[in-house]
Amino acid sequence: MSVFDRAEGEGVSRGEKALIVLPERAGERVMRSTEARLDEAAGLAAAIGIDVVGRKAYRLRAVRPASLFGKGQVEEIGQLAREGDAHLIVVDAVLTPVQQKSIEELTKAKVIDRTGLILEIFGERAATAEGRLQVELAHLDYQAGRLVRSWTHLERQRGGFGFLGGPGETQIEADRRQIRDRMAKIRRELEQVKRTRGLHRDRRQRAPWPVVALVGYTNAGKSTLFNRMTSATVFAENLLFATLDPTMREVRIPGFEKAILSDTVGFVSDLPTELVAAFRATLEEVASADLIVHVRDIAHPDSDAQAADVVAVLASLGLDEEDSPPRLEAWNKLDLLDAEEREHVLNEAARRDDVVTLSALSGEGVEALRAEIGQRLQEGSVIHRLKLSASDGVRLAWLHARGDVLDQRNEGEMMHLAVKLSADNWARFQAL
Repeated sequence: MSVFDRAEGEGVSRGEKALIVLPERAGERVMRSTEARLDEAAGLAAAIGIDVVGRKAYRLRAVRPASLFGKGQVEEIGQLAREGDAHLIVVDAVLTPVQQKSIEELTKAKVIDRTGLILEIFGERAATAEGRLQVELAHLDYQAGRLVRSWTHLERQRGGFGFLGGPGETQIEADRRQIRDRMAKIRRELEQVKRTRGLHRDRRQRAPWPVVALVGYTNAGKSTLFNRMTSATVFAENLLFATLDPTMREVRIPGFEKAILSDTVGFVSDLPTELVAAFRATLEEVASADLIVHVRDIAHPDSDAQAADVVAVLASLGLDEEDSPPRLEAWNKLDLLDAEEREHVLNEAARRDDVVTLSALSGEGVEALRAEIGQRLQEGSVIHRLKLSASDGVRLAWLHARGDVLDQRNEGEMMHLAVKLSADNWARFQAL
């Protein structure tokens, strides 16, 4: 395939043509093929309407501190960009500010690295006020170290007048100070959001409904599954990062009067640390869930690598498997498998007790997932014998909604109950 052949379905152009380049370091151990990594980078670019006109991987014998690539490779990249009329070069790696500036100067094209590209996607997709604050904070954090670009106004000096600028303060110093001030303001606003979210979470913890959080690699089908299980209309497209802002809806789960299903942002390999930090408050919803359902695109050739990336991001949030809510894997997109692949996947799943296979698109296996979620939420339950006042309607309703009432009888103004409750729900009941 020519470097300028376009892959099918790479998105609607918004007029900006881009060349994708992938640096591959000698001796580097990776779980994905070169073509799969290029496909994902092209998918990220297509997610914001960039017209990908070419892609190529470059083997690096050694990493050049000044430009990452070798001199000849950079010259070739510039030539390919000109041949494809691409004024944007997307480097699928994390570039230092110096490397970004050097490649721009040598190729005479705008350069963006993987972190910058993902930040652009988040910037376009964030819909809520909190999401926009989180994205802005991540973007400012990213830009703070990149005020070494070839912008001539950054070399000017400010005079001694004005508000905070001292004598001889350069424009670049003023810009950095403004960024720091804005970041501090956003952090204060996000802290307030975090406190409010914590209050809502505490209220939900006291409420008689379990919370199930969907996590997974971007484009694994979380939002499609969410819509299927809740009859919601959350945006779900065959795009990377189609959903950014967390959504919660009521869902029907066997054995429970009501449960809450939470759809969270999708993960991706090499997720920028700036974004992980900015979205930490949002992803705390996962930590407080009663059950985590890890949705996997089992039809994707890199499904195992994607699953490892999800686990790594959860671990970076402090959610090691031992210290996090119980997990269940939902192997999605059975409808995309041929007969032989389907049989292999079903046999693999049958050997494990933490996997449900399904197709969120067709609905196959979704009811089995509901049943498994209900069973998981009731695991470790213990029968408690209680005596409550017959007038204590709030706590009685709580027990009926959250537990399994096995026996109930009245004796005068008192009510005797035998209720099956999980350890978490027993603790919550005692806190009422």
